[in-house]
Amino acid sequence: MSLGRSIDHWGTNPGDAIDAALVAIESALHDLLATDPSYWRIGQKKDLLVRLERLQAQQAALKLRVLAAAGDIAEETGDKDVSGWMRAELLVDKGAARSQIKLATGVAKYDLVSAGLAEGVVSLDKARVITAALDKIDADPVASREDVVLAEKLLVEYATRLTANGLRVVGKRILAEIDPARFEDAEAKALLAEEERAQQRTALRVWDNHDGTLGFEGVLPLSVGMRFKRLVEAYAQPRKQQLLDKGASLPPWQRLMGQGFSRLLETLDPAALPRHGGDATTINVVISLEELRKDLGVATLGFDETNGTTISAAEARRMACNATIIPWVLGGDSEVLDAGRGSRFFQPIQRKALRLQQKCCQAEGCDVPPEWCDAHHLDPWAAGGKTNLKDGALLCLHHHRLAHNPAYVHGRLPDGTIRFTRRP
Repeated sequence: MSLGRSIDHWGTNPGDAIDAALVAIESALHDLLATDPSYWRIGQKKDLLVRLERLQAQQAALKLRVLAAAGDIAEETGDKDVSGWMRAELLVDKGAARSQIKLATGVAKYDLVSAGLAEGVVSLDKARVITAALDKIDADPVASREDVVLAEKLLVEYATRLTANGLRVVGKRILAEIDPARFEDAEAKALLAEEERAQQRTALRVWDNHDGTLGFEGVLPLSVGMRFKRLVEAYAQPRKQQLLDKGASLPPWQRLMGQGFSRLLETLDPAALPRHGGDATTINVVISLEELRKDLGVATLGFDETNGTTISAAEARRMACNATIIPWVLGGDSEVLDAGRGSRFFQPIQRKALRLQQKCCQAEGCDVPPEWCDAHHLDPWAAGGKTNLKDGALLCLHHHRLAHNPAYVHGRLPDGTIRFTRRP
């Protein structure tokens, strides 16, 4: 596609040169795409990736220069900027187009950033980070124009050895690096203000997806959020390592993190939680004795069957093994037959004894460590099972679910391990 053949103010026609350059680029790309990288040498692949990274930055520099000078396109289309034309001709959403135009305008203000892009040493992501940092410094009443110039020089230098995220961190405190005496106090005040804003933005929304899952999204202050991330990773990483040790394929990291988060919640010590509504912070499970004894019965989370959430009886039986759950078993006319006797739950000393005796999950072939296991009643408490070491077995979360899944049967082998078999 021609970029235009109009005559410029100097009486020359650059159109042919632009077309020729574009044709050469398109031809070279076509030739490269016609080859199969599977047959390339490792050195060739590495070299290509390095050079493409540089070429992408240079291509971005060229595009941003054109966008910065594209006001005449907007005049021709009657739009306030070129985003309208980009939406119609290039099928780029207006929000994304205006973001590119804003970056083009920002980069045009900073010569070193623009030159870094053109040389291929500053990527598009890094250019975006640097211009955002410089715009913030430019708006700082304490900073001078000389500070902006020096900050630009330093950030472009940092861009040659840092990732975009690393550069973002440096950009936040670049003024303190330029002049500690003037800017360290200002930086501390800015951090305090940022943390205060983070506290005000803290939020959590939870909803029922009505498909057996519960969704949530939220915003946390950085310090709390990092602690949360580390806690979840602490539960996700051992699971990942166990799968790697067994040579199994890994599920997506998001799933491992979700499973780690679930495990974190299920292993919280209820004694350490605050009181809520006059009672210890617990989940109440209401189920009739008839439903409890069914393989495919149902139970209710919460006291109100109308507003409560329905779960399977198998899940209720599994949850009842954990001290954070109080099961309420009802007979006819909602008569309370059982209100979660404390003796039903394995006490801390019993859990320690089980860990000492059994070392790991007792499912056949499973070696999940004891701290990742639940204490399970081999004789179900619904059928009169007792909470003692003889009838207790450590099971990991996966096998504990199977133990309460009506699609499986399980039995103890002579060596003490538990074999699971799917029902025919």
